[in-house]
Amino acid sequence: MNVLLVYAHPEPRSLNGALRDYTVERLRAAGHEVQVSDLYAMNWKAVLDGDDHLDRAADAPFHPVLDSKRAYDSGRQSPDIAAEQDKLRWADAVILQFPLWWFTMPAILKGWVDRVYAYGFGYGVGEHSDVRWGDRYGEGTLAGKRAMLIVTTGGWESHYGPRGVNGPIDDLLFPIQHGVLHYPGFDVLPPYVVYRTSRMDEQRYAAVRDGLGERLDALWTTAPIGFRRQNGGEYEIPALTLKPEIAPDRIGFHAHIV
Repeated sequence: MNVLLVYAHPEPRSLNGALRDYTVERLRAAGHEVQVSDLYAMNWKAVLDGDDHLDRAADAPFHPVLDSKRAYDSGRQSPDIAAEQDKLRWADAVILQFPLWWFTMPAILKGWVDRVYAYGFGYGVGEHSDVRWGDRYGEGTLAGKRAMLIVTTGGWESHYGPRGVNGPIDDLLFPIQHGVLHYPGFDVLPPYVVYRTSRMDEQRYAAVRDGLGERLDALWTTAPIGFRRQNGGEYEIPALTLKPEIAPDRIGFHAHIV
C-alpha cells in the first residue's frame, strides 16, 4: 500500500523527528511504499495568494475560491500544489504528524491544507441541488482512502480528558479529523496522541514507539471513527442539520459521530 506522511515540525532531532523516522521505517519494513512531505524542510509556502494561479492577471482582484478553481481546472496551479495533489492521489493512506500548537496544527500545515485542497480537488465537487449538497463528508476526491493523525503535546493526558482544563482531545481535533480529513472523503482512524512530551526518557519513549508501531501495523484494519455521511440519509438537505429522529438527545460535535 502507498502511504503519504505529511510532517510539520521544524527540528529533525526532536521527538517528532524520531517518531517520523520510526514511522517510515516501520511502514517500509512491512512492505509499504512511503512518501514524506517534510513541510519545513521543503520550505513550504503557507500563504494562499494570487501567485498560486500561474495565469492570473497581476492587476486582477484576488478571489481565493474562484482563482483556485480556475487554476485547478486549467492545470495552471503552482507546481508545488500540483505535486502534493499527485501524492494524495497516489496514497492509499495519509498520516498528518504535528505538535499541537495553540490547540491546533502548526500554521505551515494549515497552509498546506489551504493551498493543496483547491476548489475542484478538496472541495466544490459533486452535484449541488435541493437533494444533494456536493460530494463531501465521506465522499469526494479522497474517498476510499484512510487517514490518521500523529499528534504530540506538552500537556498531560488528564489536561485533555473529559473534564480537563484544555478540553477533550477529541473535541480539539474534531475540526481537523471531521473537517480537514472526513470532508474530502477520508475514512479517519482514531488519532495517536503523545502527551507530556517534555517528560520523555528512554523507557517511556520505547513505550510510545511500540504503541505507535502497533497502530501502524493496524493501519488497514483499525475501525475508523464513525462520522456520519452527509449524503447517507441522516441530514436534512439543504439545511444540513441532523433529522429530528437522529440522535435527538445529542448536540455539538458528538452528534455527528455514530
